[in-house]
Amino acid sequence: MNASSTPFPPLVIPRSEHSISRAAISPNALKVLYRLKEAGYQGFLVGGAVRDLLLGITPKDFDVATNALPEEVRRLFRNCRLIGRRFRLAHVHFGNEIIEVATFRAAAAPEREDAEEADPDSENDAALGDGTAGEGASTGRAAAAGAAPEPAAAYDSEHRAFDQSGRILRDNIYGTIEEDVWRRDFAANGLYYSIEDFSIWDFVDGVSDVRARRLKLIGDPETRYREDPVRMLRAVRFAAKLDFSIEPVTEAPIRKLAYLLDGVPPARLFDECLKLFLSGFGVKSYRLLQKYGLFEHLFPMSAAAFALPPYAYAQDMLERGLMNTDERIAADKPVTPTFLFAVLLWSAVLRELNERQAGPAPDLALLMQACDTVLRAQQSRVAIPRRFAVPMRELLMLQPRFNRRSGVKSLSLLQHPRFRAAYDFLLLRAQVGVADPELAKWWTDIQVLPQEERVALVQARPAEPAAEGDAAAPASRRRRRRRRGGAART
Repeated sequence: MNASSTPFPPLVIPRSEHSISRAAISPNALKVLYRLKEAGYQGFLVGGAVRDLLLGITPKDFDVATNALPEEVRRLFRNCRLIGRRFRLAHVHFGNEIIEVATFRAAAAPEREDAEEADPDSENDAALGDGTAGEGASTGRAAAAGAAPEPAAAYDSEHRAFDQSGRILRDNIYGTIEEDVWRRDFAANGLYYSIEDFSIWDFVDGVSDVRARRLKLIGDPETRYREDPVRMLRAVRFAAKLDFSIEPVTEAPIRKLAYLLDGVPPARLFDECLKLFLSGFGVKSYRLLQKYGLFEHLFPMSAAAFALPPYAYAQDMLERGLMNTDERIAADKPVTPTFLFAVLLWSAVLRELNERQAGPAPDLALLMQACDTVLRAQQSRVAIPRRFAVPMRELLMLQPRFNRRSGVKSLSLLQHPRFRAAYDFLLLRAQVGVADPELAKWWTDIQVLPQEERVALVQARPAEPAAEGDAAAPASRRRRRRRRGGAART
């Protein structure tokens, strides 16, 4: 089913037959909806907000759809900014909350979540490797990181462009609500809450899907995935987040089309990875990515290492790390992409290191080179911004230092700005059996001791000429060389 076969009215579900209350809607979103209504425009709460409200979940964002053009929305709201080149959107600012207002579109374009873009004068940092700007800037970054250039575009009008695989590159064709619904991805996300009479407009049987906790693509799944391959990641993310099943017809093409992710701008995939792994359902997301053959297209070097016996433990380590992250998010504790990507890439770094050297005790310079090689290669798939890549490398480079526990200088590790993240990483390694549990306990205990007792403890230990046991433990001679001149950089 597609836009050419849609001329039928929606199922209008009156307020008395659904559970959405205005009390659960952001007051700022209501202000936007009411002002649109008062100005003579249609205004609907749309997408994930309607879905979540039906599920009894507090939405993270409240998005609005309207028949007002972006410039007309800007005239209504002094606190409005227009953003985007690929998809022109209005952002209405209320302090820290932004209500996004999108004009109804006629074509099968991706959702807002798929492609946020900023105008050249936006506040986003578009510096190379930063990863905060939208897709327009990310294409340039991908090229700088060594990614293949975008395929030649095909145009069916001055407003709409596709690449050779069928992926939509630009779409600014405005339409009606009856057309707009067909550019949305899943039926559960294709619902409209009307401010006129507080009813829900359902063109695609989305309410039934929400009640059945089911994900079903609107239209032909293969076509929709080709238009925007990130929809495959969204299917995984919503299934993990909402505990929804993926309807068989929607599920069937995913593994066959997973390769299409290779053509998505790497900076955009970075944003998707944060949503997959740092939203409180990372373990479920990872298992679904593996099930559908998607993970290997996001982290190919890690996936290849997981398949080799010496590094297979890193898969268990990754799941444990994601589980810990999910628990921290549930407890409202901070999390960082630095630790996430360290766990994701550890197996690839170890494999690269072992191919550069012989013997169980690695050279720190070679460990740094292995980190840099993996990070450079990873940029062509998921572009990790420099502000996370640099501390991630520092975290991994600290692992060998945990093996040295004699001498007062060993205590300087406790003052390192990356100590806490590196210590948590050590605990993960101990849990999967590749770091000595006694070593992890020693560093756990010493953190709570008074300084005098710490000094006495390390001075009482005999000198340690070489670290043992862990695949990433360096020889002590390398520690002396690093103090003199520092490790080589690549």
